[in-house]
Amino acid sequence: MSTNVVFFAWNRSIPGRERISAEHFQQFSQYVAGLQQKGAIQSYEAVFLDVHGGDLNGFFLIRGENAKLDALLSSPDWVTHMTRAAMHLQGSGHVRGVTGALVAERMELWTKTIPA
Repeated sequence: MSTNVVFFAWNRSIPGRERISAEHFQQFSQYVAGLQQKGAIQSYEAVFLDVHGGDLNGFFLIRGENAKLDALLSSPDWVTHMTRAAMHLQGSGHVRGVTGALVAERMELWTKTIPA
């Protein structure tokens, strides 16, 4: 399993744009499935969170090799999807992250930078 991830998350649809959000969700799901089939990403998972009153209600966790994720995030298709999402989702955005062994490496780096 890859140790590099992209976390694309959102709060909720902008009121009145729910149908657009539903359609785009299907299109984005097909897009990332195609990326996986082509080997551009390792895997992905879509998650809807239970109603909890918070401002994070769903996300895609996309796993891949670092260089391939760099290429993905700079691709015109990705930028187009993120631009579209911003037009119908509140609080949408993506961030890079790490999993697996890289978590321990990041924690070690963090603890080394704590002032004595």
